[in-house]
Amino acid sequence: MQINDTLKPAEVDLLYQTHHRWLRGWLTGRVGCREHAADLAQDTFVRLLKARQVSPLKEPRAYLSSIARGLMIDQFRRRALEKAYLESLASLPEQEAPSEEQRLVILDTLERLDLALHKLLPRARQAFLLAQLDGLALNQIALQLNVSRATVERDLAKALGACYRLRYADA
Repeated sequence: MQINDTLKPAEVDLLYQTHHRWLRGWLTGRVGCREHAADLAQDTFVRLLKARQVSPLKEPRAYLSSIARGLMIDQFRRRALEKAYLESLASLPEQEAPSEEQRLVILDTLERLDLALHKLLPRARQAFLLAQLDGLALNQIALQLNVSRATVERDLAKALGACYRLRYADA
């Protein structure tokens, strides 16, 4: 049975008034920056407003911290991805470096790809990365992951399907 209850804006407003200061403090202790914490706290309540299925909140602080923790992880992953991309750009000769506009498009694409891959099961993500980044053959991947070749083929099909959906989502 699915829960189709959504929090009404007035309920979110009450949660905001009651717990926003606490959440901001909790986040500040974890990210070490008041401005980042304020942004993440705001994003937490925006996520709560957008939630389609919310059961009555018995432990609002636990629920809010859970949302905020997911947002922090997303932000840390995005920053690590951006850092790795910028480090790889630094090794390019200046004439080969993409324009600022191209960089933003590439970063956005990398972030969306990273998100799509993290929605996969870890084994499927690992098989995809071994095939695409390390260039391993199906049999090599199967040996490394200790699964059958057919399992690797299924995992790769799922990963490639996620990439395909990402590629044609905006088309």
